Amino acid sequence: MQKTLTLLLLCLVPQYLAAQIAIDIDARAEVREVSPYLYGRNNSFSSTDPNWTLPEEELIRLRDAGVRFFRESGGNNSSKYNWRRKLSSHPDWYNNVYTNNWDQVAQSLQAHFPAAQGMWAFPLLGYAAKTGAANFADWDYNKSQWWEGVSQNLAGNGLPNTTGTKAKKEGDINLYLEKWNADSSVAILDHWFGSGGEGLNKDFIRYWNMDNEPEIWSGTHDDVMPQQISPQDFMQRYITLAKKARAKFPDIRLVGPVTANEWQWYNWDGKPVTDNGKTYPWLEYFIKTIAEEQQKSGIRLLDVLDIHFYPGTKNTEEVTQLHRVFFDKNYIFPEANGVKTILGGYDNSINREYIFARCNDWLTKYLGAGHGVTLGLTETGIDQSISAPVTAVWYASTLGEFMKNGVEIFTPWTWKPGMWETLHLLSRYNQSRSVKGTSANEALVSAYPSINTAGDSLTIVLVNRSAEQSQAVRVSFANFIPEQGNAPVYTLSQLPAAETFRSHTENALKKSEVVITGNVLNTSLPAMSVTAVVLRNGGQILGTGQAAAFEVKVFPNPTRDRITVQWAEREFSLLEIFDLTGTQLSKQNLQKTQREAYIDPRLAAGTYLVKLTGSKGQSAVKQIIVP
Repeated sequence: MQKTLTLLLLCLVPQYLAAQIAIDIDARAEVREVSPYLYGRNNSFSSTDPNWTLPEEELIRLRDAGVRFFRESGGNNSSKYNWRRKLSSHPDWYNNVYTNNWDQVAQSLQAHFPAAQGMWAFPLLGYAAKTGAANFADWDYNKSQWWEGVSQNLAGNGLPNTTGTKAKKEGDINLYLEKWNADSSVAILDHWFGSGGEGLNKDFIRYWNMDNEPEIWSGTHDDVMPQQISPQDFMQRYITLAKKARAKFPDIRLVGPVTANEWQWYNWDGKPVTDNGKTYPWLEYFIKTIAEEQQKSGIRLLDVLDIHFYPGTKNTEEVTQLHRVFFDKNYIFPEANGVKTILGGYDNSINREYIFARCNDWLTKYLGAGHGVTLGLTETGIDQSISAPVTAVWYASTLGEFMKNGVEIFTPWTWKPGMWETLHLLSRYNQSRSVKGTSANEALVSAYPSINTAGDSLTIVLVNRSAEQSQAVRVSFANFIPEQGNAPVYTLSQLPAAETFRSHTENALKKSEVVITGNVLNTSLPAMSVTAVVLRNGGQILGTGQAAAFEVKVFPNPTRDRITVQWAEREFSLLEIFDLTGTQLSKQNLQKTQREAYIDPRLAAGTYLVKLTGSKGQSAVKQIIVP
């Protein structure tokens, strides 16, 4: 019987191993800084109610989830924003004009999240809200209920049609709007940051959208633009305003063109752009024109190339592959449409998007290598019917791909169960640098590894996209030796339909452990799940990783005299000095409340590493030089 059991086990082991998906991590390959602005949202503070303040429970949720970037311009509502009157016209609600106090929102944001970035927008449409006195009486009409006619142009004494999206009589724009030029738009910079202004910190409001979705203005803002402006005329508006903004605020980050969706990535006013006898996809034409004007003027006009994306699919298998639309040149996108016009006609055989990869190629083609323009997705969303587990997998996959490929900004527009939990998991446990992670079956399981600046902590985010099956994985490491023993594992799976995330202590995250043996990690991922494994480096310290400036200060440096080590935000229990071979030269124990220590080097001339380690394994490494 024992021989039979042994034989059975031997037969089963190869089958188990064969079922595993192999994942390879290389901690020194494809190293990229992870932008903290991937952890972003839209409209967290904005409101049309001047007396509204964000409830305390929402502040806790935002803070504990780790939101680092707040896009607060309001999308389409920003195009007619009047910062002087603190009013905006709402194209999706009869063009009615309502209070919208960006000053108040910016002050609240900087009060509650002083280290976060906020982003607003410069209107380019040419008109701004003037008064709400000519609003359509929506309450009297149908108790302010949504219906198909909410986009009828009824502000300004229009007359409604009982059906459809066009008014029986269009409202008079002069009754609720006033003309608005580039000087008026950029004057908000003086109002917020100038002498005698609001006193806001401009270092944390560096990013500015160049209006919003201009390719479809003749639809969203047909009250002032019944016929779409030409792409050439739009570019002149863009360039004029960008130059004025750069003159007032040299360190500004200009974010454009804020393109509406997949069709508009390639088309302006329903078709590719024709210029001087040649045809271009819209985004290529935009980049080309920016490059030409920058070369002529010497003024930088674009810092982040920004698009929007609203896929329509409700199919789980398709939703869990949407992250591949941006960079994967092999992915066939079922909803491909605009890309079929990329050659000027409509070629139904073209179905691979890789839109951000295309944009990178166009940026290099027209601006040259080292152009410094990054990428952003400032609006996206999936259907509300999609379950929380699938939403979590979609969101984690997209954010992971953006980490891997150096995207700078990610701010989903719609927010639904599964996203808070995922944001909390990734913002809390991801490290600061993305490194190479490859899977033998990327469509099913992906690994998104990241390492800290000191090189002594590595997080692997593992995504299982199978709706029904758990998946065994075998993770191998290069240029990183995991500390042996148990490593913490944090998992999101089987999320319910209702929101579960309240705070760092009240959420659906499941903690467990995995045993690390040698240079391999074996684990099983639940169906439709997001898992983070946090590993310590058990090998010698050989690098010269620099901790973030806010963590540790070492001074004077270089010096042969006594060195002071200071820190503020963490508790450390041990201070060690290593040479560059990884040999420990000295150590001293630290008190829990201690925030300063001294080193009397008595060391030969050379370069050394000071390592601070906490009781829970967190560490920081600083380099010192003895002359």
